[in-house]
Amino acid sequence: MEEDLVQRIESNSNYRRLVSARSTYGWVLTAMMMVVYYGYILLVAFGKTLLSTRIGDGVMTWGIPIGLCVIVFTVVVTGIYVRRANGEFDNLTAQIRKEVL
Repeated sequence: MEEDLVQRIESNSNYRRLVSARSTYGWVLTAMMMVVYYGYILLVAFGKTLLSTRIGDGVMTWGIPIGLCVIVFTVVVTGIYVRRANGEFDNLTAQIRKEVL
């Protein structure tokens, strides 16, 4: 019985669309996050003069706001994925359940 259910799910066009869209979207967001994160790490390793440059007359350097932007970017990317997952991906999952079960 379960093998038949798996066959029906895997042959469903909405399931294939869901898997493709979710995988592609996940990899794109992962690539973006890797570029931002490893870009910051490379900046820490090779751009110490930029990161240690003070902003104005205070004690804050460019490293702090740039690091904060990396953290904010992570939260934003997560929010973007969750929003699409709760919308489009959940709707496709509901359609698959309705068609297969």
